[in-house]
Amino acid sequence: MTVMGVGVAERELEVDIVGGSPLWRGHEDHLANALAAAAALEEKGGAIALLLGDDASIAALNKEFRGKEGPTNVLSFPPAPGGEGEQGFLGDIALAAETIAVEAEFQGKRFENHAAHLAVHGFLHLLGYDHTDPADAEKMEARERAILMSLGIEDPYA
Repeated sequence: MTVMGVGVAERELEVDIVGGSPLWRGHEDHLANALAAAAALEEKGGAIALLLGDDASIAALNKEFRGKEGPTNVLSFPPAPGGEGEQGFLGDIALAAETIAVEAEFQGKRFENHAAHLAVHGFLHLLGYDHTDPADAEKMEARERAILMSLGIEDPYA
């Protein structure tokens, strides 16, 4: 378990990194920096837990919490009602290494940039962003683009 405190203007974002499929080794700082950029642009500090899982662990979470079979690239779990309170806990984000690697290769993207995009996507879900309708999707994608651009990462939707 790694805990990284990353500065966010006057606020801090604490990223508790859990898990560690071998595919994640060496990418922890990049993901923490992406989350710090998201927190800075959204002006939101606090704490999150980032699970760097493999497809099997994310498939189990997907089945348990969403009733869906198989892995997915990212899952976000906001705190239970009343859970943000005094600790400023924003929620959990879970990433599936193999799924993200396959998507990155298929889309011609670098693994670490695609993973950063999905971490930012999960973070925005924790803040209440959604993409269930076209207007909400455009708003969320615009925030993702701005955050990733601040990190020098190309538009993931281009």
